[in-house]
Amino acid sequence: MNLTVRILIGMVAGLLIGLVTQWLDLSETNFWKVYVMQGAIDAGGQIFIKSLKMMVVPLVLVSLICGAASLGASGSIGRLGGKTIGLYLVTTAIAVTLALSLALVVDPGIGAGDADNMSTEEFQAEEVPSVKDTLINIFPDNPIQAMADGRMLQVIVFALLFGLSLSRSEGIGQRVLRLFKDINEILMKLITMLIALAPYGVFCLMAKLGLIVGWSEITKLMTYFLTVTAVLLIHATVTYPTLLWFLARVNPITYLKKMREPMMVAFSTSSSGATMPVTLRTVENRLGVSNNVASFAVPLGATINMDGTAIMQGVATVFIAQFFGIQLGVNDYLMVILTATLASIGTAAVPGVGIIMLTMVLTQVGLPVEGIALILGVDRLLDMMRTAVNVAGDGMVATTVASSEGMLDRDIFSDPDAGRVIESRAPARKAETVG
Repeated sequence: MNLTVRILIGMVAGLLIGLVTQWLDLSETNFWKVYVMQGAIDAGGQIFIKSLKMMVVPLVLVSLICGAASLGASGSIGRLGGKTIGLYLVTTAIAVTLALSLALVVDPGIGAGDADNMSTEEFQAEEVPSVKDTLINIFPDNPIQAMADGRMLQVIVFALLFGLSLSRSEGIGQRVLRLFKDINEILMKLITMLIALAPYGVFCLMAKLGLIVGWSEITKLMTYFLTVTAVLLIHATVTYPTLLWFLARVNPITYLKKMREPMMVAFSTSSSGATMPVTLRTVENRLGVSNNVASFAVPLGATINMDGTAIMQGVATVFIAQFFGIQLGVNDYLMVILTATLASIGTAAVPGVGIIMLTMVLTQVGLPVEGIALILGVDRLLDMMRTAVNVAGDGMVATTVASSEGMLDRDIFSDPDAGRVIESRAPARKAETVG
């Protein structure tokens, strides 16, 4: 049984157990609910997420230093960076355009409820950072503190500069670079060990989700929920495959099959950052993208690629405008596209990026920020889906850029078994062969 099937079984089994427990409506003192579901199983899920997050900073730092050193020696880092950032911005613009187009056809906010009787005072909008502060915060004044705080854009900038300095330090730089490459190999082995535990971690996370998911909220916002879901599916199964086919000249079906594991982990954790070690391993070992490209494109994508969030913003903007009976013009919708696209980079280093980005969009077109409270009830499930779409976008951009740079191993990409995580029986087989 391969890892994808085991993760899928863990997802389904965990969700069913959580839903059944919720349906039984057990008391708050019930042993199963308190000690098993809210205790042991919840702890297992949190430990799994922390184990993945544990790998993010060292993996990004070491892998990006290796990649930047190689790219700096060849002089291609500027061209590669331009392609990567440009493609991320293009896919985000396409995402929010699709969202606005379908939302205007479906009209999810019409008949959703009474704006005068809807309580929204519980939502407090966070302060939106200025462009100046955002640009300043990209550069670390203390790289060690940036690593400790998990400020990924600052870690990326430091790793890029350190890698470039290695490429220009000749003998000493090459000796240090060999050390980092060895550490990178060890980290990838550790990631493989953690990925093998993914079915159990996913089971715990989905069981907790099934216990707390609010079906009444989903029912009230069904049109909005289904509209966002439809656009996410279109973007993942039409936009990405089309770009892969025309720009990278690879089979998009093969790509989607190989990206199933990181997408399922992203769905379960709702975190592109936590999924980054799985994504990076898949992009390198399963898709055949060179480490030089993958080490740059994947961490950057996990930080600034907000396609799924942009889709939510587009639909939410139309929903909130219709709910409050506010008419938006063509210029307003164009402003939504521009703001959502640029905000994907501008708010990358800020916690709660999705809601802050939506606050920026609503403010830009004169909609009440309090309307965000209307959609918070279903945002947990939608966050899981849009994170999976974001991760699929990270892999797509890495593959496309690698293809354009001649750094994509097409034999690995076409091999269905390349880089698969399986239960290792190699020692036993080796012993039989020797004997």
